[in-house]
Parts: sequence; structure tokens; C-alpha cells
Amino acid sequence: MIKGSCCCGAVKFELASKPSMMGTCHCSRCRKSGASTIVFTKKEDLVWLQGKEHVALYQPNPPYKYGRCFCEICGTSLGEILSEEDSFPIAANALDREFGLSNQFHEFVSDKPSWFQIGDDAPQFEGHPPSE
Repeated sequence: MIKGSCCCGAVKFELASKPSMMGTCHCSRCRKSGASTIVFTKKEDLVWLQGKEHVALYQPNPPYKYGRCFCEICGTSLGEILSEEDSFPIAANALDREFGLSNQFHEFVSDKPSWFQIGDDAPQFEGHPPSE
């Protein structure tokens, strides 16, 4: 089990298995929400330990469709942890220990600010990576 939590400890969860992949999004929305590096997990692997009631959802106006979750107490970004999809991204920063993945892609590098330097060899995409 891989444990995860927010900064204040009000929200705690576990992942029953290792996330399937990790990537970094450089779009302004992900940067502002504090969840640029994300890991993808399966819905059935997410086990709530406490504090689901403290997870708030920011739902943007169209054309954006993906909501961003965060702890309503401390503001820790949690990615899309309340998603009903079979697989969804959560913020890598919310995991409490090493989870054995390295970054596999960078998306929206066209939105990356000049002050941020990509320091790995993961593939880079101007927008979303092509689906396989």
C-alpha cells in the first residue's frame, strides 16, 4: 500500500497498487493549482482512510471540464481524487513515500514558463500526448 495525505493530515488515503504512470503538465491551470506532476491510479485502488469530507472540488467553467481537488483546510492539491472515472490523475505531491516511478512525459510544454527548466529526458509534447 502507498499512503497519501494532505499537508495538515486531515485527508488520508492509500493506493492498493503502484500508479500506472507519472507525468508533468506545464499548463497554467495545473501550475496554479499546485499539481503539475501527477500519477494515474485506478478507482478501485483508492482506499479512503479519513477526511474525504474535507476534499473540496473546484469545477471550472467551460470549455474546461476537469475539476481540481484540494484539502479545504490546508489547501494541499490532490489532483482529481474525487473522479468517478475508472482511472484518473492525483497529485504526486500527495503521496507520502517513494512509489517507484519516474516522469514519463511532459505535456503543454508550449505553456511552460521560461524560468522552469525541464531536467529529465521524458518525451515533451506541445499539448496532450497522443493516445495510444
